[in-house]
Amino acid sequence: MSNNIKLYLGDCKTELSKLSDNSVDLIFTSPPYADQRKNNYGGVNPDKYVEWFLPITQELFRVLKKDGTFILNIKEKVVNGERSTYVIELILEMKKQGWLWTEEFIWHKKNSYPGKWPNRFRDSWERLLQFNKDKKFKMYQDEVMVEVGDWAKNRLKNLSETDKLRDVSKVGSGFGKNISNWVGRNKVYPTNVIHLSTECNNKSHCATFPESLPEWFIKLFTKPEDVVLDPFMGSGTTNIVAHRMGRKTIGIDIMPIYYEMVKKRFDSENYLF
Repeated sequence: MSNNIKLYLGDCKTELSKLSDNSVDLIFTSPPYADQRKNNYGGVNPDKYVEWFLPITQELFRVLKKDGTFILNIKEKVVNGERSTYVIELILEMKKQGWLWTEEFIWHKKNSYPGKWPNRFRDSWERLLQFNKDKKFKMYQDEVMVEVGDWAKNRLKNLSETDKLRDVSKVGSGFGKNISNWVGRNKVYPTNVIHLSTECNNKSHCATFPESLPEWFIKLFTKPEDVVLDPFMGSGTTNIVAHRMGRKTIGIDIMPIYYEMVKKRFDSENYLF
């Protein structure tokens, strides 16, 4: 196995202590949500979730570089007909640890199938919360630019005088826009809503996200040779993608079955440079 790949079997609170301070460029992970994945990870009650997770985020704060980024894929649980507040409570407690809650991305699951409950409909989205240690962090926005899209065909045809100026927002936000800046461009910056299909056919893990999800964030926040950490690696999707993209990668999981599975994936010919 490559020296650029480090896999650890055990509780991440313990295994993270083996990593040096300020040694990781990007943390991308999806921990067990409250009371979910019980058969695999035991489950954590929503009322205990923040207490359980804070020692882990404290260790993650230590190992993340000052200009690094932490992306947390997490979701609330509906309890007795209303959404739990454990995600909000976690954000507030992490801020007390020193984290900056910089951004919130929404993963729109394009292939989510219909469904309803007595008082709600099926979710077709999940949160990806961005945390940083400092307001100045590495971010390579040009790496995730997208095609201009159909909106430009009519919107840019007949520009008004206001469209040619930095028209200041009328709501007092201090931001403005110059529509004429987009004339002739083929690529534009995306929004914070990411439209990706879910992983439907992977039976190797109870909660596998698509490879395109970590890939997008690895492009945005890292360069080749940077270090990408997933402290809840599961089937190893983040680590496999990071390795393919020329990043160093660290994965931790408490379940021997997944640890061995990821090792075999890396040992296979398909995943070596």
